[in-house]
Amino acid sequence: MLALTLWQGAAHAEGVVLVSARAGDITTLDRELATQLYLGRSTTLPDGRSVRLIDLPAGPERDLFYQQLTSKNPSQIRAYWSRLVFTGRAHPPQEALDIDDAVRRVLADRNALAYLPATAADHPGLRMLFGLGQ
Repeated sequence: MLALTLWQGAAHAEGVVLVSARAGDITTLDRELATQLYLGRSTTLPDGRSVRLIDLPAGPERDLFYQQLTSKNPSQIRAYWSRLVFTGRAHPPQEALDIDDAVRRVLADRNALAYLPATAADHPGLRMLFGLGQ
């Protein structure tokens, strides 16, 4: 339990950032559109391009991201997405295996977005769009 508490504290201290590929098509994104995308209310950018969303595995970074972006806790997010999937209204973001997998997926797809711990977002191929919880 102590290790989990320390790990969550570290995630809060460093924050998370939303990233896209530096060579990709997503060069800017505001918080409102990110919220709409990560809640399944929108699947495209204003110009009509589809976006591929990447989620980190369950853990403190994911919890912090959704809490800061949507003001929903982990239980609320799971229930929210369960309803959307059950009714066929939306598909949840693709879950990466880990942070490295999330980075690989963003670098491989010009229209992908992911959130990462701020300390993991310094890859030269990534563009930081904005930060949360810092």
